[in-house]
Amino acid sequence: MSFTLQGIAVSSGIAIGRAHLVSHAQLEVPHLEIPANRIEQEQARFDTALTRVRRELSDLASDIPDNAPPEFEAFLNVHLMILGDETLAVTPKTLIASQRCNAEWALKQQMDALLAQFDEIDDPYLRSRKTDVVQVVERVLAALLLDTTSAATVATPEDGSILVAHDLSPADVILFKQHKFASFITDVGGTTSHTAIVARSLGIPSIVALHHARRLVREEELLIVDGTHGVVIVNPDETTLAEYRLRQEEWDLERQKLRRLKTTRSATLDGTRIELQANIELPDDVAQAKDNGAAGVGLFRTEFLYLNRRDLPTEDEQFEAYRRVAEDMEGLPVTIRTFDLGADKALLDTERVSTNPALGLRAIRLCLAEPLMFFGQLRAILRASAYGKVKILVPMLSGVHELNQTLHLIDEAKRSLDQDGIRYDPAIPIGGMIEIPAAALSLGIFTRKLDFLSIGTNDLIQYTLAIDRTDDAVAHLYDPLHPAVLQLVSSIIQGAAKAGKPVAVCGEMAGDTTLTRLLLGFGLRQFSMHPANLLSVKQIVLKSDLVEVANLARRMLRAEEPEKLYALLAKLNEA
Repeated sequence: MSFTLQGIAVSSGIAIGRAHLVSHAQLEVPHLEIPANRIEQEQARFDTALTRVRRELSDLASDIPDNAPPEFEAFLNVHLMILGDETLAVTPKTLIASQRCNAEWALKQQMDALLAQFDEIDDPYLRSRKTDVVQVVERVLAALLLDTTSAATVATPEDGSILVAHDLSPADVILFKQHKFASFITDVGGTTSHTAIVARSLGIPSIVALHHARRLVREEELLIVDGTHGVVIVNPDETTLAEYRLRQEEWDLERQKLRRLKTTRSATLDGTRIELQANIELPDDVAQAKDNGAAGVGLFRTEFLYLNRRDLPTEDEQFEAYRRVAEDMEGLPVTIRTFDLGADKALLDTERVSTNPALGLRAIRLCLAEPLMFFGQLRAILRASAYGKVKILVPMLSGVHELNQTLHLIDEAKRSLDQDGIRYDPAIPIGGMIEIPAAALSLGIFTRKLDFLSIGTNDLIQYTLAIDRTDDAVAHLYDPLHPAVLQLVSSIIQGAAKAGKPVAVCGEMAGDTTLTRLLLGFGLRQFSMHPANLLSVKQIVLKSDLVEVANLARRMLRAEEPEKLYALLAKLNEA
């Protein structure tokens, strides 16, 4: 049966392929079909994982510190009891045999069934115990995923599959980079969630906030993903399939035409040079940045080096990653942002739980709360500055106290390198991200103390409009054209210009071709975006008249009604 789902488009293009489902536990679990002759082996894998987790919990229980609270022993006993219950210890093995599925998938199905039973319990205390079930299951899943004999080694998604999930963390998306998926679609998420950002960096059509895709779509069903209009068509008929294959060919042809602009100088009609740089997550992304003609790396999101691992990368590991990017960019600027962990990019096994992580201990706040970790990263960045044109970018600054502490730590890192006789650039530029309204409204202190600024429009919009950008329930309220947002972005650009400090936009607004001329009209001369968007933005830049777009941009700043703003934007994009 054919049907259509509507969501939020986060990466343009058209993908056609077979569905590959992953579960919606915190640990994303593949659904794999195993051969009949591997059923017993898969059941043995499951038993081995149970034994490993039981041993881990028993070891913890036998070595409880004297000063530990009494609840700790009770907590471990509850988890051991859950682990020994046949609903988790036996039923999954039955599912492995009856469905010929991998152990992870069987366990996840059984967990979902148990959680549904807990939801029906009237007593709130007993109902809350379902958290213990999830924690036990995730321990077992982790043990299974660490098992190199996993069925995943004999059955992996085909190239060109379409990944269907309830949700994906940024860490999951990075992990899935090793597979050549044609598309990502998820039930939840917002257009500027970090998951959406990483999906866009892959240059593949992606849709979020589909709500019921994970439940309605079956493994191996044929899907059409229209990442431009936010539409997913399940089991399309031949006519629809033919129509979208034609659209896909047209889209690919347009992308090929853009390739001709790779070596074209990025300048407006009057000859004003516009810097178009790339946002990257990992050193391997440099290849895509250079392939699309990036004039540098405007944002290296270093926190992705910390994800999908249970330990922290050493200073040397980080140095090697930063040095590699600096050298591979061959003298072009590389802006390395200190890690922006927290919110939806948490470290594995983190002990901190925040009721509102977007407003909690994240980015520079977390860095300053963990000075040893931060100090190691600063040393690594400084060491890499001897191998290229490196800059340091500090995220989520809100006031001068954070800035002063950061500058002090950078000076301390320099002194420690001097003592060790290690080379670095003593004049390395230091910049700050303006992504909190408080920073935008007190810009003077940042222009006086910093060498450059970068506007993080994703968080700036989130905090200005009080909208969680990862929550699809309020995604429709996320509006880069809100008058308050436009006033802030324009004032930051103008304030930096008056202070003689370079300023860039590195948020999603930079890669949105419908907003390119608006930002040019505000006076922006440096953009940083996903490599996949560089040539599309360059095409707009090459056709833009700065005088004309500046006049229309000023009119937009005076407008307050949405209808007037959108009418002016349409006129601006016709200019």
